[in-house]
Amino acid sequence: MDWHATDTDDALDAADSDRDGLTDAAAERRLAEVGPNELVRDGSRHPAAIFAAQFRSALIWVLVVAAALAFAAGKPVDAVLIAVIVFANGVFGFAQEYRAERSLDALRDAATPNATVRRNGERTTVPADEVVPGDVVLLEQGDVVPADARVLDARLLEVEEAALTGESLPVEKSPEPVGADTALAERTSVVYKGTSVVAGRGEAVVFGTGMDTEVGAIATGLAEAEDPRTPLQTDLDQLGRRLGVAVAVLAAAVVALLVARDTPLVQAGLAAVSLAVAAIPEGLPAVVTFTLALGVRRLARDDALVRRLPAVEALGSVDVVVTDKTGTLTEGEMRVRKAWVYDETLDPEADDERLDRLFEIGAVCNDAPPDGETGTPTERALVRGALDRGIDVAERRDALPRRDEIPFSADRKRMTTVHEDRVYVKGAPAVVLERSTRVLTPDGERRLDDETRELVAERVDDLAGDALRVLGFAYRDRGDRDPDSDLVFVGLQGLLDPPRDEVADAIADTKHAGVAVKMVTGDNRLTAAAIGRQVGVDSNVLEGSEVDAMSDEELRKAVEDVDVFARTVPAQKVRILRALQANGHRVAMTGDGVNDAPALKNADVGVAMGVRGTEVARQASDVVLLDDDYATIRSAIRGGRAIFDNVWKFVAYLLSANLAEVLLVFVASLFGYLILPAVQLLWINLLTDGLPALALGTDPDADDVMERKPRRGRGVVDRSMLTLVAGAGLVTTAFMLAVMVWSLDGAPAATPYAVTMVFTGFVVFEFAKLYVVRWTRHTPPTANPWLTLSVLVSFGFQLAVLYTPLADYFGTVPLSGGDWLVLLGAAAAALPLFVGVGALARRRDPTVRE
Repeated sequence: MDWHATDTDDALDAADSDRDGLTDAAAERRLAEVGPNELVRDGSRHPAAIFAAQFRSALIWVLVVAAALAFAAGKPVDAVLIAVIVFANGVFGFAQEYRAERSLDALRDAATPNATVRRNGERTTVPADEVVPGDVVLLEQGDVVPADARVLDARLLEVEEAALTGESLPVEKSPEPVGADTALAERTSVVYKGTSVVAGRGEAVVFGTGMDTEVGAIATGLAEAEDPRTPLQTDLDQLGRRLGVAVAVLAAAVVALLVARDTPLVQAGLAAVSLAVAAIPEGLPAVVTFTLALGVRRLARDDALVRRLPAVEALGSVDVVVTDKTGTLTEGEMRVRKAWVYDETLDPEADDERLDRLFEIGAVCNDAPPDGETGTPTERALVRGALDRGIDVAERRDALPRRDEIPFSADRKRMTTVHEDRVYVKGAPAVVLERSTRVLTPDGERRLDDETRELVAERVDDLAGDALRVLGFAYRDRGDRDPDSDLVFVGLQGLLDPPRDEVADAIADTKHAGVAVKMVTGDNRLTAAAIGRQVGVDSNVLEGSEVDAMSDEELRKAVEDVDVFARTVPAQKVRILRALQANGHRVAMTGDGVNDAPALKNADVGVAMGVRGTEVARQASDVVLLDDDYATIRSAIRGGRAIFDNVWKFVAYLLSANLAEVLLVFVASLFGYLILPAVQLLWINLLTDGLPALALGTDPDADDVMERKPRRGRGVVDRSMLTLVAGAGLVTTAFMLAVMVWSLDGAPAATPYAVTMVFTGFVVFEFAKLYVVRWTRHTPPTANPWLTLSVLVSFGFQLAVLYTPLADYFGTVPLSGGDWLVLLGAAAAALPLFVGVGALARRRDPTVRE
């Protein structure tokens, strides 16, 4: 049914209601039928779904297969250890994401509104989620519309619908029906759930609640959309698949070779399990989750709530930020910035009696409450400007009671209020000036001649050129004449939503880091360009209508050169996003309105506003800014890059260890030696993948983290890492083979002594290599005391399996002082080679500036 095209009586009939509203019994019955008036939360964030999402990685399933192989080969302890690691990773990741969801719930619940309705013929207040179809809602300035409803009565009713339609100006509502094919933004006979009443009052009959609303329809589409995969997720999935294939091929090759040499099948199977354990970095998923979780907590301290763990790493890969202006780059509140009275442009707080008259008119000829807390942005600013001058707005309104008024309209372009002995007018400067015959000067009133009119017009242009919204103000003594004629022109006020103090520096830092910043706003070209200049986003300006006129190919070219987009609506924002992504950019996009949700969902990182953002926008986002401040985005990008650095370090560290293990086990198997049984390989992995790898996740930011080029979607396994993994893996393998040969001393099979030497040598080499890996990413050796402590503790565990009864289980023997000298000497000899490999990896880092 086209409710906007239906007259009021038919609308009441269709809703099975009347102007007295529903009875309590009818409302209760309908609530039971249609359910609460709330949006169904995204099903993908149900606790069970959050937990299941932790096991989507291919690497996790490779570990599951390895556990099954270990169990089948008669190694239940190994199988249980791998299974525990997998489960613990899932629990840890779930805990972090679930905590973020609970924080978002708290943010949502803190703002649960009420609604005023008429029931049983009487005015009453009910929770907004109990509003039902057929309720007659009573709307006043400051209310949030609780449901989709057909307007029955309107008294100067204006509704701010930017969150839904993208239109920045309030819409004047009327009970008069409009055409059936009228666009959503022009349906003046209907109010929509989640929009805000900024002026006047009205009544409306509800026809849609919960998901059966315009905002609900958008939320439904979002729930069906898949979250984009981050580079790290893609990398880990590819790594898991490749490891799975490699393990299967190598294990089959080892079994075939050993069986061909008449090795018993059981022993060949154990060798295959050892190879599988050696190839798989069991701790990698857990350490990735741990490090991302640390990032979540770090960003939370900077007022950024991360809803999905992978978004932490994705923040570090973005190379374009598309940001709203209002409230993100600016303070989100209009203020009077300049005032003009004949013939001076003054600070609004300057000591001049004419300014007192100017600001009194702005505050009294005004429908915002005397505290300036609600109302339209312009009227709030005028009241606050008066308050800032020390004017008691409530007292002045009491002293000048309003006898009549002629409201502002698009045709009149002015508002007139009639008081006991005078008339006040505010509006478009040209209109107010046209109806004025005198001007207030320092010496009193004098005739408004053509020269003065030209002077005022010039001052209007000057203020508008500074991106100010300019209003004119006038008064006259009350009489029987037309209240809008023969006015005394008092002056001008220039209003602006000013940039936040720290935004210019934050944008400069972001751009210095190689991340482009593009501003989208519903404001006009002049205002957008002026704000852009003030915050450092200075470029050509493209308007939304020009975006619509472009083909996709033309827009792809334009977005590379244009950083400011004016007069845009959410649908154009989505096109801008897609054009940037088609050009290969990784895009973080901010948004707060319902219609921003599709862009937030499809951005590489969707960033919603926590203060002024709608619930749908928050649900569609990856990150919620609790302070709505662009500077928080800068902090988040820095944090994302630093976290990626730490992920890079331990992935490189673990993979190089696993490569060395695989090569050693494979080569030794070719000569008939099972030099490292599965339990020892698992122990090495636990020592290296455990505390030291976790401590890597706490490494501080590298000094150059914001000096590097953006990764633009390049994954964690880049050419720099491949260089380090291959080089360090080969160095470790060569030295461990040498230790093996020296320790075997010609023995035909692996001896406990040789096994212990290689086993312990591996641990020593990994701890030495750890500091080289960190140096590769510009982290000083002493920058993280937790890492040194973790190495010492882990080394203590290694000593325990050599010199305590645990040795029987691990098949080790105690080492002498001479043995330790051999191992430490080998590590010292390998260290320059590790450093050389690290230096080559540094040079191959694709993010380093030339």
